[in-house]
This record gives sequence, structure tokens and C-alpha cells, in this order.
Amino acid sequence: MKQILLPLLLAANLAAAPAFAESPTTEETMTKKMEKPPVAEQRPHSYERHGYTISDPYHWLKDQSYPKIDDEDVLDYLKEENKWFEQNMAGQKALTNELFKEMKARIKEDESSVPQKDGDWIYWTAFDEGAQYKKWYRKPAAGGDDILILDENALAEGKEYFRLGAFSVSPDGKLLAYSYDDNGSERFDVHFRVLSTGEELPDVIPGTLSSLVWSADSKNLLYGLANENWRTDNARLHVLGTDIKDDLELYKEEQDGFTVGIGLTQSEKFIVIATGDNETSEVRLVPTDNPTAEQILISPRQKGREYSVEEHDGTLYILTNDDHVNFRLATATLDKPDEWTTLLAGSDEFYLTDMTPFKNFYVTEGRENGLDQIDIWSYDSSVKDRIKFPEASYNAGLDDNPEYDVTKLRLAYESMVTPDTIYDFTVANGILETLKVQEIPSGYDAEEYVTERLTIEARDGTMVPVSLVYKKGTKLDGSAPLHLYAYGAYGYAVPPGFSTTRLSLVDRGFVYAIAHIRGGDDLGRNWYLQGKLMERTNTFNDFVDVAKGLANKGYTAKGQISASGGSAGGSLMGAIVNSDPDLWGAIVAHVPFVDILNTMQDESLPLTPGEWPEWGNPITDKAAFEYIRSYSPYDQVSAQDYPPMLITGGLNDPRVTYWEPAKWTAKLRTTKTDDNILLLKTNMGAGHGGKSGRWNRIEEVAEEFAFILWQMGMTETEK
Repeated sequence: MKQILLPLLLAANLAAAPAFAESPTTEETMTKKMEKPPVAEQRPHSYERHGYTISDPYHWLKDQSYPKIDDEDVLDYLKEENKWFEQNMAGQKALTNELFKEMKARIKEDESSVPQKDGDWIYWTAFDEGAQYKKWYRKPAAGGDDILILDENALAEGKEYFRLGAFSVSPDGKLLAYSYDDNGSERFDVHFRVLSTGEELPDVIPGTLSSLVWSADSKNLLYGLANENWRTDNARLHVLGTDIKDDLELYKEEQDGFTVGIGLTQSEKFIVIATGDNETSEVRLVPTDNPTAEQILISPRQKGREYSVEEHDGTLYILTNDDHVNFRLATATLDKPDEWTTLLAGSDEFYLTDMTPFKNFYVTEGRENGLDQIDIWSYDSSVKDRIKFPEASYNAGLDDNPEYDVTKLRLAYESMVTPDTIYDFTVANGILETLKVQEIPSGYDAEEYVTERLTIEARDGTMVPVSLVYKKGTKLDGSAPLHLYAYGAYGYAVPPGFSTTRLSLVDRGFVYAIAHIRGGDDLGRNWYLQGKLMERTNTFNDFVDVAKGLANKGYTAKGQISASGGSAGGSLMGAIVNSDPDLWGAIVAHVPFVDILNTMQDESLPLTPGEWPEWGNPITDKAAFEYIRSYSPYDQVSAQDYPPMLITGGLNDPRVTYWEPAKWTAKLRTTKTDDNILLLKTNMGAGHGGKSGRWNRIEEVAEEFAFILWQMGMTETEK
């Protein structure tokens, strides 16, 4: 386990990283019952752009001293909304607790990962019964006792929020570099530990936002700092035992919107320093045994061209979209790294997403007809072995494979009805050995559930895939409630995977559906391109058309559909309630990116420049301005009835800043014409991913599902 970076589950759009105010308690605000929901004051504010005057009376909810958040008016409003949320959800407390208990009962409390060998050691993680966080262990591969090397629970003790960032053991196995964030702002402090004694070294590197990569001699660590705008525009080298002020900057990115990342090739011969935005990339290599050596620039950046690099025995392997939208695999030499020769040509049918070289073979991953495929290739011929999986719809890929010289591959597999399964695949004979199937202590029988994959025709004739799961016996005559989920941005394909929490809806008669809408790359790179920039509204239309199509096919009916999405998926929720409010029975929008027009014009926000290739630049491009304005959920709120809605935010969220859900809620309250419930919950001590800790996270899911069941009329409480 040389280096692990633990990402947020929600990919997202972006804004800036706030400093954090103290978390207000709800105790004093709950002393008096509120008769009406809070109504935010409207304060005159407007700006002009491209001949338009835009009025924004809730602009003040963005603390003007941001990233410091200390405006009492702002904090008071958020506290009042939290009080309104608590007061209204109080009647659903019993249901929330019931849901939480059944969700928790499906989780093996002392869960552990499948051990994996890495050099002289075998590594794994495990939870203690009742614990919120993992413990990290290892033992000698040659035999010996289990050794606890990191306890996240101890690090999280006394903290409202904790998230481990990177975890990287030095090549000699003696030291651990790890980072964590304890407030949700996604700025991680790096610490170093002597693994034989548990001693913490005095070296501490604050404010990182990157992987942690060791040099071959275990004396230096490469990392990236987040700058004042929450952008990682650098790669730096720390020499253990020296002052961090003396750390060497190995690379500095000057182009706004580009982000720098650090990694290792599978062979561990080279450190990878990559920079890029959402459509353009540039890669440099430097030897791990000489990280200050002259860097090898693979090929200078070309706008719209993406590529990544691996290495095997002096040959470079380049995955690139330079001549086919679905990527090709090319080779090059170290002395002529920008002269690329096609090894695997791009294909209209096969979307090539990854390549991993091992000592005696290499593996490609991709999707064909929207389904994951894993192919094993010989270096000396074109022989290919495709790993076969038993179901018609599933999610599969390489799992943890840290070593270079292997005869078995560790794989992960799941489907809508099959729990997470870990395999070892023996390359020589094709034997697939099951190592572990996710255990569900309260019981689970896959035979009680049905999964389907079908297509629904969108309004422009495009066939949109949908993955479904429901309990056997569920009537498909239009009487069943249905929950529809999607993301639809950044080329992220929502996998048709397994969820234990989802069962709490399915077991109550819901059909659960994932819409594989454009904006993700489920059906290839073009699928993604058809849902970004000036084709963004395809994403929203696909979702609405899938909902209507499922109703037409008898899976549900209009008004009996709940929907949820987070971050960029929250933009989706905002757009669909504006366009088709009567279609939905309940909506949950988590940390929703809804103030799109304003955010994309605010260059001071950390990630805005890097987002222009995804959304467009409304500052310089009038057409982009007009198009974004035409669908931006905050800008398009109108005087009409809206469905019941639960909106969440995080005060310390550096991706979708807290004021986006707050402004949207405020505008909805004063504009909508219905009496349906509208709730805003702001986590005052957390960020983009909500609360930390496994029990806290499912507590929030239970809260979400209780809201949905309540508003869909599926509790004893009247809607």
C-alpha cells in the first residue's frame, strides 16, 4: 500500500474553500417553536453583462468577507432554516430511527477488507464493532503478528468531522505518510509516522490537496499544496527532517483552471506529474530514484486533447483521445516521448477508459454497450482474454493491485442485486476465485429482487439506458412509487451497483431506477460530450423523459416519482423542478450546484476557471451567458407550484459553496405558489460530502428516505 488517495463520493462543480466559523448549536434556537418558515430579506443587488441587467436580491447570503464566514445575518438565517428543518422533521423521528436501525443492521459492524500483499507486507483495513472509522493493519508476508499502523477513530476523537485523505507507506516499509481533513474544507495536513514504534515525526505539511508519493530511497515525499484559491497548481518535494519552508517546488502550473496531480507508474520506476483541466492534459515523468532530475515532458498540451501515461520496460503507453473520441492506446519511447504509434485503435463500439501494465501482461478497462469490460493482453502478441461475468448488467473493474509482478488480478464486482464481491482472477488459466461477498447480517436473498436494464426514448430520439431494481411481486401497473437517481456531468457514469441503504425503499414497494443520462460517459465519450457546454440541457431532458417513459411503461405514475441528486446532480434536480414540477412526488437535492450563472462569472472562486470547459464561460461568451441563464436553476425559479423539497448544504463545502442552496431556498420560498414543504439543512461543521463517519452518513440517508416516504404518503403521517 504505497499510496492511496481517498476521494469524495460526489464529483462536483466547485467554488471556493471557506474558512470555518464555529458551528452554531441548535439548542438555543429550538427553544421556541416557529410558526412560519424563515423568509430571507431581499436586498437590492444587480449587475450588467452582455446587455442584460441581472437582479440578485439574495446576493448578500454570500458572506462578503468570504472565505471567512462571520456575517451574523447570514449565520442567523442558516440557523433559522436548520431550526425549521428540525421542527418539521421531528414528526418523522420515529421513522428516521426505524430506517437507520434497519440500514445499520445490514452493515457488518466488524467489517474488514480482503488482505492484499504489497512487497514484504500484507495490508488490510477493519472496523471495530460500533466504530465510525477504519483501522489500518499490516503483517509480514513471511508470517507474523497483525500490526495496527493507523487508527482513524483515534485521530477523529473529539472532532465533529474527520476524513482521511492520502495514505502512503514508504518503499522501505518503515514510514507512513498520511493526511487528513478535520473540518470539511478539503485542506489536508500531512503527518509522518515511524511504523515500528508508532512515533510521530515533527514534520507536518499543512494545506495539501494531493496524493503523497515517495522517492525510491524513502527520504523524500512529493505532494501538492492547495493555493489560496483552493487550486493545486504545484508539485513539491519535502526532504524528511528539514523545514517545510525549504521544500523544493518541482513544478508550477501557470495556466488558470489547470490542476496538478502526482502519481506513480505501476512499475514504480517513474513519478507522474500531470496537469490539466476538464478537456486538456499534459504529463511529465521523473525517475523515482532521482526526483530532482530533469523531467520528461511526454507531449506539450494541445487544447481538447487528453492523455495519460504508463511505462513498461522503457516503453511508454499513452491513452489518448487525439484521433478518436473513445480513446486509443499508443506507444512511444523515452527518448522520443511525443512520437506515438497506435497499439489499439479507437473504436466506435468500445470506450477505452484505462490501461494498467504488469510485468508479463497488461490490462485494459472500458465499456461496450455501456457495460464494463476487462481485457488481458500479451505484450508480444495481440492475444486478448476478456474476463466473463455472470449477469447482464453489472459494475466491474480492477481492485487493489499494488504489485507489478503478479500472476493473479484482484477484481471488484457488483450489480443491482449482487452485493460487493472481491475476486482473484488467475491469468494463466482464467479461474475466477471468490474471496469475499459483502455480508448483510440482517439477511438478504437476491432471489427476492428483480433487476432490469432497458432503454427509454428521449424527446430527440436518443435511447437512454435505465437500470432498475425492485422486489418480486411489485405490481408494474402504474401503482408503484419509483425513485429516480442520476448525476449527468463530468463524464461520470453512475454504475449499476449494489446498495444496502436502497433496500429500505425497495422493500417498501419502490422501484429504484438509475437513469444513465447524457453528461455521464456511460455509452462512451460522445455520451458525455452530448451533455456539456451548449448541449447541457440534454441531461435535464433525458432525466424527465426517462421518468415519463417509466410511467408510460407502468413502472410508476406521474406524481409518484421521487428523485435525488447531489452537486452537479443537484443542478439536475433544480432544472427538473423548474421544467416539470408536477411530475415529482418529492425531491432531495444535496449540496446542489444551482447558482450556475453567478458562480461561472466569479473568477475569485477557486474552481471556476477550470469549469469553463464543462459549462462555458459566460464572462466572455454571450451565447454561453444566455444558454446558462436559460437553465440555471436559481435564475429560472418562477411563480408556479413546486413539489416537496429537501435541500442540503455544508458551511465548509469548498466545491458547492453554502450560499448556493441557501439562495435557492430563499428564492423558492418567496416565489413558489404552493404550500408544499421546503426544507434546507446546512451542516455547520461539514463540507461537500456531508457528515463523516459511517453511522453519521447512513443517519443522513435515513433522514432523506424518511422525508421521501413522508411526502409520498407512505407513512401514517399525512402529507
